[in-house]
Amino acid sequence: MKYEYAPKGVCSKSIELEMDGDKIKNVKFYGGCNGNLKGIASLVQGMTAQQVIDRCEGIQCGTKGTSCPDQLARALEKYLSENK
Repeated sequence: MKYEYAPKGVCSKSIELEMDGDKIKNVKFYGGCNGNLKGIASLVQGMTAQQVIDRCEGIQCGTKGTSCPDQLARALEKYLSENK
């Protein structure tokens, strides 16, 4: 199942998730720090949504109060709440 999320407070403009139940098949970030976000997407592939939430929630980028990994965690939380 594909799921799109519009992050707030970061450079990336969109996060596209491809999920198989609660497992992450693929993540694509649009905008932001290309190399870092490709790395994050590769690292989380195959993990459960909750594993990524537990590791990425609350990470900050400078003084923004959030980050692309934090926004990924929020996207996954929203996905889980909408697909119980």
